[in-house]
Amino acid sequence: MESKKLLLVLILSMLLVFEKGASTTVTYDHKALVIDGKRRILQSGSIHYPRTTPEIWPEIIRKAKEGGLDVIESYVFWNYHEPVKGEYYFEGRFDLVRFVKTVQEAGLYVHLRIGPYACAEWNYGGFPMWLHFIPGIQFRTTNELFKNEMKLFLAKIVNLMKDENLFATQGGPIILAQVENEYGNVEWAYGVSGELYVKWAAETAVNLNTTVPWVMCAQEDAPDSVINTCNGFYCDRFTPNSLSKPKMWTENYVGWFLAFGYPVPYRPVEDLAFAVARFFETGGTFQNYYMYFGGTNFGRTAGGPLVATSYDYDAPIDEYGFISQPKWGHLRDLHKAIKHCEEYLVNADPIHLSLGLKLEAHVYYKSSNDCAAFLANYGNSSDANVTFNGKSYFLPAWSVSILPDCKNAIFNTAKVVSQKTKGSTAFTHNTVTVENSLESDPWGWYQEKVGIANNHSFASPRLLEQINTTKDTSDFLWYTTSINVEENIKKRKAKELQLMVGSLGHAALVFVNKKPVGFGYGNHDDASFVLSKKIHLKQGNNTVDILSMMVGLQNYGPWFDISGAGVFSVIFSDLKNSKNFSSTEWIYQVGLEGEYLGLDKVSLANSSLWIQGSSVPVYQSLIWYKTSFSPPEGRGPVSLNLSSMGKGQAWVNGQHIGRYWSSYRSPSTGCSDNCDYRGPYDSWKCLKKCGQPAQVLYHVPRSWLKPGKNLLVLHEELGGDPSKISFSTRSGQTICAHVSELDPPPVDTWKTDKDQTSQEPLLRLNCEQGWTITAVNFASFGTPTGDCGAFIEGSCHLDVLSIVHQGCVGKSGCSIPITMAKLGDPCPGVQKSLAIEAFCSV
Repeated sequence: MESKKLLLVLILSMLLVFEKGASTTVTYDHKALVIDGKRRILQSGSIHYPRTTPEIWPEIIRKAKEGGLDVIESYVFWNYHEPVKGEYYFEGRFDLVRFVKTVQEAGLYVHLRIGPYACAEWNYGGFPMWLHFIPGIQFRTTNELFKNEMKLFLAKIVNLMKDENLFATQGGPIILAQVENEYGNVEWAYGVSGELYVKWAAETAVNLNTTVPWVMCAQEDAPDSVINTCNGFYCDRFTPNSLSKPKMWTENYVGWFLAFGYPVPYRPVEDLAFAVARFFETGGTFQNYYMYFGGTNFGRTAGGPLVATSYDYDAPIDEYGFISQPKWGHLRDLHKAIKHCEEYLVNADPIHLSLGLKLEAHVYYKSSNDCAAFLANYGNSSDANVTFNGKSYFLPAWSVSILPDCKNAIFNTAKVVSQKTKGSTAFTHNTVTVENSLESDPWGWYQEKVGIANNHSFASPRLLEQINTTKDTSDFLWYTTSINVEENIKKRKAKELQLMVGSLGHAALVFVNKKPVGFGYGNHDDASFVLSKKIHLKQGNNTVDILSMMVGLQNYGPWFDISGAGVFSVIFSDLKNSKNFSSTEWIYQVGLEGEYLGLDKVSLANSSLWIQGSSVPVYQSLIWYKTSFSPPEGRGPVSLNLSSMGKGQAWVNGQHIGRYWSSYRSPSTGCSDNCDYRGPYDSWKCLKKCGQPAQVLYHVPRSWLKPGKNLLVLHEELGGDPSKISFSTRSGQTICAHVSELDPPPVDTWKTDKDQTSQEPLLRLNCEQGWTITAVNFASFGTPTGDCGAFIEGSCHLDVLSIVHQGCVGKSGCSIPITMAKLGDPCPGVQKSLAIEAFCSV
């Protein structure tokens, strides 16, 4: 009987394990993470769950897996999970458990970066604002008040994951956790207390007993109990601080974030692939793309100062969830090439060979005649032919070739043969859009009053710092005072004065006697500014109203949590006298009247507060607009075009789309559409859209829309024309590929036991899921030139349109062999290539 009971318990235990998922052990040694006793090469990508909607999570994660990722990495965002001390929120876009389980359902692992400091260009670096107001607290140092709160939140997240059986040893997908974040970059500012804090943070994390390894990124003095990892554009020269730790890269920047008033940064995929190949070539075994999908800073989640609403990051999956080519495809092929080398990389140390000036090989041997090799040309100007194992290989400058059998170069980082598209954004150049104008729907408006407008005002005998005053409940703080000409500016007959307003940031509108006189603003690198204007005062009493505006709280830097904002100096002067009003009595109001009324809410859509009329006021500051619209047909995401507006915020059906600032244009110089990928990359090297706003298109998730009429509300701060606003959705895409007969076969067709000379290059085209190829616009075999959208037939040309049409039209994807047997030979003895431009649609 006892044996039967034991058998029943064993069966029930097995069923429970099966229900949860198989238990997985995760350890590490000097080479790699070790999962269930096996060293692994792991490709990872950052996807932040709040930067899109739960409805889209499965699709993005699927595309990440198809792109060759093994792991999804995400921060945890303390300020939204604990908006009020002791009150937790894990719903909607912030349903962390649902996100982790969605990754698990896709068959991928999770690296959970609990922090709780995130940076991430996220408001206040992810810290909740209430933390700032605990008397005596100091962030990220040996302050007991901070340490207590940090420990509580770490434990909250770890226990939440444990309760849901989400750590690997429980059958879940989480194989790594991170404590703190890039503290090594600022540790110098905290002195000895910083060193002690690092030790405490590591010890606290390990004591939570997650049963998976902990990491600290950019932390050279990380204790032995955690793995120190690298962040940067290149990490091939990184070495862990202990011989017992693997070489890991937690942030490989695929591009850079966007800031209002700046050009759009991008990173060529040839350089990104070069950086990844070099990392694995030199002994790395875990690499994470920051970001693989960037998404959107909805609402007021964007950090600061002046971080834009779009967090596209030039990622392999764009802000709207569409695959960005050729970045996604080229990296997918790179991952496959590296995967072919996995057994060599994890079981051997590389043998370094010099092949010439800035030319080298790293060879990984299983045995004397069984190896994998990486051949590198890390010079940034000259291509080269090198000899390796008695065979010649061509290496373009700043490139790596991967040879999984030490013979056949199946991939080169500088040779992009994957599919391309005409542009780089979801709703321009490379797409056909269906655009819906809003002109036919009547607009309503509400004009904000200048200055103090409600019973929430209070007085102070001096200028107040903005963040400590607003507690980040609003972007806005009104500063109001009065000036009497006779009393404060003596012997003054003329009414003209010079007004100077000094601000720590981020922007300010100034009014004298309720009339606008100037607008000042800073930028991402220096949010402070001085606004100097000539003004005219009337005799007697004059009012001065300053609306100070925040554009995201600081999220990075030493002691960033105490950096200030708002007006610090107001001076009136003439040729003889000046008067500093910094210590004059000021009246304050946090927020705008429209915010107190809740004009963004659906419940007020039909309120009598809104003025209706045939003549909508345009180009006026501090005005609210609302209208109804029918969304574009389809199931895909929608783009809101706000190029006709100035600066403000937008809501759709009560959902906060984010901040916009279309009137802030980037400098007119410094951009290049053809940035040379060769040589070290930084965030200023490759820029586009000079002289244009950083962003005019704003993501509206389809799940936020409903059939029929939808509500759009805007608060315009500077002035714009809402009648020119439009919505768009993506309905088609032009895709291209250009492959030579000398290019290698696709990486996924390579096999160690197959004669590679019998394989042939292929041109592959694939549409987004649910779309098919509906047309072929160009198809030439011979010597075509040009790029996607601008192919030109060469002197050697064979029209293969009918062959391509037959093989591709009506299909979601197709492959065309680059062989004369398939295509014919228009010019014997000439090196030929195949170029195709096709169109995908629903």
